Amino acid sequence: MRHVSTALHRRASRPSRPSRPSRPSRAPGPSRTSLAATAVVCAAALSLVTGCGSGSAGGASGSGVIHVLVYGDAGNTVEKRIVDTFNKTSKVRAVLDTIPGADYQTKLQTVINNPQAPDVFFNWGGGSIAPFVKAGLLMPLDDMIAKDPALKADFLPSVFNTAVVDGKSYGVPMRGTQPVLLFDNKKVLADAGLTPPTTWDQLLDEIRTLKAKGITPIALGGGDQWPELMWFEYLFDREAGPGLFQKAVGGDKSAWNSPESTKALGLLKQLIDAGAFGTTYDSVKFTDGGSPALLAKGKAAFELMGSWEYATQQSANPDFAKDQLGYGAFPGVADGQGDPNDLVGNTNNFYSVRSTTKYPDAVAQFLKLMYSDEFVKAQLAIGNLPTTTNTPDFLSGSASPAYSQYQYDLVKRAPSFQLSWDQAYPPSAMTPIHQAVQRFFDGQLDANGFIQAMQALPTP
Repeated sequence: MRHVSTALHRRASRPSRPSRPSRPSRAPGPSRTSLAATAVVCAAALSLVTGCGSGSAGGASGSGVIHVLVYGDAGNTVEKRIVDTFNKTSKVRAVLDTIPGADYQTKLQTVINNPQAPDVFFNWGGGSIAPFVKAGLLMPLDDMIAKDPALKADFLPSVFNTAVVDGKSYGVPMRGTQPVLLFDNKKVLADAGLTPPTTWDQLLDEIRTLKAKGITPIALGGGDQWPELMWFEYLFDREAGPGLFQKAVGGDKSAWNSPESTKALGLLKQLIDAGAFGTTYDSVKFTDGGSPALLAKGKAAFELMGSWEYATQQSANPDFAKDQLGYGAFPGVADGQGDPNDLVGNTNNFYSVRSTTKYPDAVAQFLKLMYSDEFVKAQLAIGNLPTTTNTPDFLSGSASPAYSQYQYDLVKRAPSFQLSWDQAYPPSAMTPIHQAVQRFFDGQLDANGFIQAMQALPTP
């Protein structure tokens, strides 16, 4: 799942995952409103990307300049502000460069290993940076952290650890977190005499009740493929705990063929066969507002989606978002090894540092601003939820205080926050993952076929 953050009062576009431009910023991914429209668009060719930002032109090797490359979208307003704050006191000037969201991942792959490479750049941690680490392109941040422990200690551990590769830290959180939640239509549930499910068995019972009333139990944007992936991620975690996926993405392909893996797939098959998603989900999308509309109009009772669902509903169906949109954690699975407090989704976005930067001390001072009060308040003001330990002090100023508080508490108490599979694996694995989950949903792959498809994936 991919998404980059957007303001709660705007339609989500899943920005945190640029390689999936159609997905809300990441959350969503980003309709998120058009990413290109809100980005500072560079008119020059990729080789000139470092001249697209605010500030003096020139490459990262320019005297007294560090270049900060970010995903171009509405979130850049905060990034510009933080760069301006840094430049007020630093002798080394920071220049903010942007690449429009739809092109970010592709162009980053090209620019990262040439003389115009940025000193600091936006990413999703996990598999998105693992190839760069292996190639020696990134600077471990452990020495910076030793000098300034707050670069690690002032962030929630479940989020910070997403950018730890081979035991070393390669990223500092920026922007906000985007856990996946089970949203519901309060009125539909109340009319059916139901409450949000806390267990898998309760969810199955409620599906039967809703079907009997002619209501599609769960809205699903299967036409986008990635919304289907969220069901795999949670069921594998609830059944096996986070260890199975950690082994798999670490290269232990046998993890996919474990008894826990087979059982998780069996639970999902049970849900599909029960008609939980109806019969037309392949023709429904989240990105065109289709699945959110089913929930808002009472044609479906639930939707499993990233936290940007709230922003999407607030934009398209404000009255529903205000009074009837419910949200909660994914149900627990009886006898499963996973903690019911575990989360999946987009843990955060991160800033990583190019190993060739000439100004590591200046970069360290820039990164310190990611846990500053100014940063937290500015992100909350546009609907993002930072994962700093001081965030609770400022939640009253967020676009939706109650919703922000709920998410923050979920993330804070989560023993594990699993990065979306299509972000934890390298970019080349994204399409095979999406195809495998869709084919399983459609009955074109059985459990063994899905397991073989996952075992064939390239690992970071």
